[in-house]
Amino acid sequence: MKASLVICTYNWPEALELVLKSIMVQKEMPEEVIIADDGSKEETKNLIESFKSKLSIPLHHVWQEDKGWRKSIILNKAIANAKGEYIIQIDGDCILHSSFVKDHLRYARRGVYLSGSRVNIQESFLVTLFKKQKISFNFLSRGIKKRGRALHLPLLSKFYKEKDGFNRKNRGCNTSFHRDDFIAVNGYNDDFFGWGREDSELGRRFHNYGLKNRKLKNIAIVYHIYHYVKPKDGLDKNHQLEMEAKNNKTVWCDNGINKYLNETI
Repeated sequence: MKASLVICTYNWPEALELVLKSIMVQKEMPEEVIIADDGSKEETKNLIESFKSKLSIPLHHVWQEDKGWRKSIILNKAIANAKGEYIIQIDGDCILHSSFVKDHLRYARRGVYLSGSRVNIQESFLVTLFKKQKISFNFLSRGIKKRGRALHLPLLSKFYKEKDGFNRKNRGCNTSFHRDDFIAVNGYNDDFFGWGREDSELGRRFHNYGLKNRKLKNIAIVYHIYHYVKPKDGLDKNHQLEMEAKNNKTVWCDNGINKYLNETI
């Protein structure tokens, strides 16, 4: 199955560099990598350009002007241009386990979207992380917490089954789905502005559309680099958008990916 790995980023090239390095050591590569850039400055563009010759697969940069937090919009634009039939989505501050892509593709099924979790890299470890350009971690590694999630145990993961119920812990930093399912619900809702709930609202509409969810535990591991909590000024409005999707059993959002499908990178 051809997969596109989509990475959302904003003005943190030091973190994105480690993410891109972790892609280079994947045991199974995606068809392409697309950087969904919500308005980063020139340094991020230069970093991405430098990696185009290092990766063995195409690396695309989809950028939009910085007009505040517009994550839904840039993800829609990136996925509209994706050539893979399957989308694996992460954030630009999440270092990938070497089997990350392989694990997602192992459980990719029609009628199902996947939700993974993350291991947190501690603030106190950041200096060492960037100085040593560390991209490999395990259960015993220094500088991480919630380390139980760092256990890569593919045999154990088989016991977690697909479920009909809505997954409250679905997060855009570690998720995957079929591109045509995403288009069928019109992708992310572009009405979201500011931090939070765009991924949960998408999960609500996936659920209303009839998709099952499978939690990926002990596989598909990402290591989230600590950063200060983003401002949550728009959270109340964003939460209301999610509740509307839940209460109205919404499948299709009016302001979504369809308007970008004829655009090209």
